[in-house]
Amino acid sequence: MTTGGVPMQIRRVVTGHRDDGRSTVLSDAPVVGHEAMPGSTFAWLWRTTRAPADNDDPTDRAADPPALTQPNGSVLLLVDVAPGARSPLHRTRSLDYAFVLAGPVDLELDDESTTRLETGAVVVQRGTMHAWVNPGPHTARMAYVLLDATEPTVDGEALPAYMPA
Repeated sequence: MTTGGVPMQIRRVVTGHRDDGRSTVLSDAPVVGHEAMPGSTFAWLWRTTRAPADNDDPTDRAADPPALTQPNGSVLLLVDVAPGARSPLHRTRSLDYAFVLAGPVDLELDDESTTRLETGAVVVQRGTMHAWVNPGPHTARMAYVLLDATEPTVDGEALPAYMPA
């Protein structure tokens, strides 16, 4: 798939161990992105299903059905956002480390604030209601590591995950 007419194809290298215990490359192949919402192409690069992660598990879950979160695990995701594109306002039940690889990108929160993020910025997203916007003239790229987390609470009330249809 494409964002702004450019196909998203990411080279993913996965390492592991040989029978003699030495390190080796198990896989070196492209992962193709898919348009997950208008103007945004997602490439799911890796997923774990437990914490701590099992380095002996040979399963490549990148081809599992797309999901932003993984109960008891993690998700590694790359997203290209076309110029002018905006994600819906949403909240995931996760702790997210978001890296701006090519910006700018605006982080909008439900308190109506907007924070401009340039290339190299990092956001620690802690279960807040948020949206991502590309205000620039070029495709923006972000990498995410999403870790399963408890729902945030305010005055003892849980704030559930929310993703509009």
